[in-house]
Amino acid sequence: MTGQNPVEIDTTRPHPARMYDWYLGGKDNYPVDEAMGRQMLALEPRVPVMARVNRAFMQRATRWLAGQGVRQFLDVGTGIPTEPNLHQIAQRTTPDARVVYCDNDPIVLAHAAALLRGTDEGVTDYLQADVRDPDTILEGARKVLDFDEPIGLSLIALLHFVPDEDGAHELVARLVDALPSGSHLVISHATADFTPEESEEATAKLKGAGVTLALRSREEFTRFFDGLDLVEPGVQVPHLWHPELGDPVPGQDDGVIPGYGAVGRKP
Repeated sequence: MTGQNPVEIDTTRPHPARMYDWYLGGKDNYPVDEAMGRQMLALEPRVPVMARVNRAFMQRATRWLAGQGVRQFLDVGTGIPTEPNLHQIAQRTTPDARVVYCDNDPIVLAHAAALLRGTDEGVTDYLQADVRDPDTILEGARKVLDFDEPIGLSLIALLHFVPDEDGAHELVARLVDALPSGSHLVISHATADFTPEESEEATAKLKGAGVTLALRSREEFTRFFDGLDLVEPGVQVPHLWHPELGDPVPGQDDGVIPGYGAVGRKP
């Protein structure tokens, strides 16, 4: 694995990756993550459905990219492994696909071996780094991926934890600028557009626990794709993006899913 810098796990504050794990029914989380997760459920009982919808969007987008001939993937904000992982989806279509995972939570590093079990023909690697440090991500990814060939850059349920003061749009632009023509950007992102009051309360609760939540509008979300060609059907609520490429998530149609998903191609 590249870029390994083991860091002691902070169990005094909730971490988005571990909260996400708790929403999905995983065991790799701590009481502080569950406590905050329960507060979020009190505001919006469908949060676990939203988490599964995000995973399903990632799987469909990866399936679509692999079907378009993309054979390399950079997944930033990987999270704790849940099957099927991105490399499993990609390598079912393209056995020799090369995948680099990246996350900043040490608990993900502790479980990275599960991310590295790919096909004999393909390559999978794990990079310990933060999206706020794109140069480190690119340096590590170049050790595995060929930046002369198209790459699928995946940022699933990540950027709403990166506020504007950290330069979220600029960070994405830095990563995309390094990719060759024919590469794709895949993003899912939470929004307050549909549930403004609940979103405001959730943002305040998370901020009190040390977690920044930057819920962006449709316009702000679309800005991440400036200079790219949006793939049809454009910006959508995540479960409405090419639903034919995967199975529906139980409960996804029982109420609003407050988020957006899209894929853009670099000309």
